[in-house]
Amino acid sequence: MSKKRVRKIKLDSDRKIAFNKFTMSENLEILIKEKTDYGVIRFTMNDLVSKNALSKKLIGLLIDELKSVSSDKSIKVVVLAANGNVFSAGHDLKEITAARKGKDNGEAFFKDLFNLCSELMQLIIKMPQPVIAEINGIATAAGCQLVASCDLALASSESQFATPGVNIGLFCSTPMVALSRNVNKKAAMHMLLTGDLINSEKAKDIGLINEVFQKPQLTDEVNKLAKKIASKSSMTIKIGKKAFYNQAEMSLSKAYEYTSMTMIENLLNHDAKEGIDAFLGKRTPDWKND
Repeated sequence: MSKKRVRKIKLDSDRKIAFNKFTMSENLEILIKEKTDYGVIRFTMNDLVSKNALSKKLIGLLIDELKSVSSDKSIKVVVLAANGNVFSAGHDLKEITAARKGKDNGEAFFKDLFNLCSELMQLIIKMPQPVIAEINGIATAAGCQLVASCDLALASSESQFATPGVNIGLFCSTPMVALSRNVNKKAAMHMLLTGDLINSEKAKDIGLINEVFQKPQLTDEVNKLAKKIASKSSMTIKIGKKAFYNQAEMSLSKAYEYTSMTMIENLLNHDAKEGIDAFLGKRTPDWKND
């Protein structure tokens, strides 16, 4: 990504003005990056023509950027948002249809596409920084999968969610992976079998998202949450996020064995000693973050 595309914009009281100037001058960019001075980075999908569809290009950009962020110790939290009234419509069906013109009926393209998409979803889970989805609009199919793959998700009251592949003869099998690991089985199967849209309150009830806010408050609430998490020890967050997902795939006894060792590793880290000393001394901890 060129330097022109990658700009740092301080998210302060002037953020809205700066952001508007940025998008007006570069409204053809499908992914916008903003970085705060307190360790939060925001990626905004901006492909309004395709309703922020997860095309090969957009998926590739997200993978490249998130890989870069993963090794950047100055970044403590990632926010994933979108412009327009659609967070993401899922895979680009026009792109998929065009691929069918190939001699193999699109098979090679489809393989690359879904491998890339799976890489993106797993990268979000494996990267050390928490990823917060900010949803202000519709998230369907792979777009819903993206929401489910993020560590936290906050949505506006106007947002809606669906896995509608069944309506076009294409069961949402890959979105099912993230969906079924975040909501109960009956709710997941209902979404997958009917393709029906659910509103934000229902999405919160079944565990797909964390909180619902009115549209004008959403970004402020996401920034508030991101800033709160960014104030913690990034080393502690890294250890905890990794352990959270690893233990979820283990048996009960293996999970306790693994997390006990994780606690020991964490306690031997400088930030755990500093945090406990600061708590006992009634002072603010001075994190080293390494």
